[in-house]
Amino acid sequence: MNKRAASAAGPSQRQLRVGEQVRHALADVLQRGEVRDDVIEATVISISEVRMSPDLKIATAFVAPLGAKDDQAIIKALAQNAKFIRGRVSGALRQMKYMPEFRFRLDTSYDNMAKIDDLLRSPEVARDLDDDGEKED
Repeated sequence: MNKRAASAAGPSQRQLRVGEQVRHALADVLQRGEVRDDVIEATVISISEVRMSPDLKIATAFVAPLGAKDDQAIIKALAQNAKFIRGRVSGALRQMKYMPEFRFRLDTSYDNMAKIDDLLRSPEVARDLDDDGEKED
């Protein structure tokens, strides 16, 4: 299998493993309050996933600010402190040959799940499901 076909299938085991290690290290740094930024300190930030590039040099962290009014301000603050965060995380990831560059993105998967859940609970879908059940009996 060539590299192009392998990358189309999804991330490798190595990318997944390293991404999970980076996620834990980032969460520890944020939980301990090591980042001295008013916006970051005032918000509880959940890191749901970290996706690593194939060469493990770029880590894209998907964050969900809990209870924040301005999500984009959190992303901007994290991006401004990315180099500091990279330095704080380096101790936990010292086995890596290169320390990854951090990119922060807003995690919208929870919003998408809520929309799907609302659709599934809508009267139209419930009516269609009831109709299917009557036909099978």
